Amino acid sequence: MAKNYETVIGLEVHVELATKTKIFCGCTTEFGGAPNTHTCPVCTGQPGSLPVLNKQVVEYAAAVGLATNCTITQDCKFDRKNYFYPDNPQNYQISQLYLPICRDGHVDIELEDGTKKAVRIHEIHMEEDAGKLVHDDWEDVSYVDYNRSGVPLIEIVSEPDMRSAEEVIAYLEKLRLTIQYLGASDCKLNEGSMRADVNLSVREVGASEFGTRTEMKNLNSFRAIARAIENERARQIDIIESGGKVVQETRRWDDNKEYSYAMRSKEDAQDYRYFPDPDLVPVHISDEWLEEIKSRQPELKPEKMVRYKEEFGLPDYDIGIITDHKKLADIFEETTAICNNPKKVSNWLMGETMRIMKEKNEDPENINFSPANLAELIEMVDKGEINGKVAKEVFTHVYEDNIEPKKYVEEKGLKMDDNADDLRKTVEEIVSANPKSVEDFKSGKKQAMGFLVGQVMRASGGKANPQMVNQLLSEILLNM
Repeated sequence: MAKNYETVIGLEVHVELATKTKIFCGCTTEFGGAPNTHTCPVCTGQPGSLPVLNKQVVEYAAAVGLATNCTITQDCKFDRKNYFYPDNPQNYQISQLYLPICRDGHVDIELEDGTKKAVRIHEIHMEEDAGKLVHDDWEDVSYVDYNRSGVPLIEIVSEPDMRSAEEVIAYLEKLRLTIQYLGASDCKLNEGSMRADVNLSVREVGASEFGTRTEMKNLNSFRAIARAIENERARQIDIIESGGKVVQETRRWDDNKEYSYAMRSKEDAQDYRYFPDPDLVPVHISDEWLEEIKSRQPELKPEKMVRYKEEFGLPDYDIGIITDHKKLADIFEETTAICNNPKKVSNWLMGETMRIMKEKNEDPENINFSPANLAELIEMVDKGEINGKVAKEVFTHVYEDNIEPKKYVEEKGLKMDDNADDLRKTVEEIVSANPKSVEDFKSGKKQAMGFLVGQVMRASGGKANPQMVNQLLSEILLNM
């Protein structure tokens, strides 16, 4: 009889914080740059250099903890995690083991079928990032780039509460959106500012004991995470069913080959010989400081959805799409504040904006047009200065180059033509040139009117007022 297995998953999510400088020195955290140019004696582990804690790191970590329902450890400290690796310049990492800044939280998720679940957070701790190894296959050597060394991280450690790839992705999406709303990180997986390690084991359904877990690394997209989970689940079940034993180890996922391979046996805390960092004093978060951090907490997606319904009267579908990206929500609110037309702003964001983003394969975070220019475009359509077709053409340039709509329309001569005499002459010419369509209209074929409108618009270079065209056509055709 075939056995049924349950997957047990916990995540360790590393998030690079959006500070301008590193956690213990004044070097820039800017992404990219020539190798080893964003460095100093502190972040390259030079003897005699001393770390100084970046206050903003503590505030971001506490903000994420508050937003994920954690208890904030108001007296916490840093520890040294000792290990040797070429990209670790000090031969230890400054992290938190004994007194992490945040503990005992949870993130509420909802699956596609409406199922709701709370995923518990064991802890969130602050730490520094390591450098980066760059492998040169041609020369068969590896180079070390320490630009990333010392970039501030928080590590969000969940309890093993997830049971499927769907739950994992729902948890990660909720976490990413929450952190983006806080402004604590851009959470770009492709740039490594959000990274997830998956701890996974399987056990027979109904069993109380956990199976032996493995940890999977090198997961830089939600799609890769989902594939890696399904692959590792199948691998462990195959081992168990064939009479073998799963080994506790760290595995590296190759998304191109859809295959994982063992990197090293999994270490436990004692292997790292943690001890309190002697160069850093304990961190005390006073009641006043904590209240100040709480007072700066922004409106998150759930509260924003309720407000959009009450304040703007938008449909639930629109609200869900717009609030799913902080950048879209910010553009929506700023544009609406200027033109006071929430539904039309929503239509432009969900229509043309989404269309262009899809064509360019871009994320909302890449949008760089100003709300003022979108508001100006909407107002020009409302005032009848341009028609819908021209507006779409103009918006393409607003999206790509953030041009000023009014100026662009004037320069290109795209303003709507409201000269009734000229328009009547064009309509009469089109009617005369299309006798069959006129007959079709008279015989009750309504689509003939649409054809004639299209011909007039084409003849006017798209600048004719569609309302006036329809009115003149109806008048001329009914009098024939």
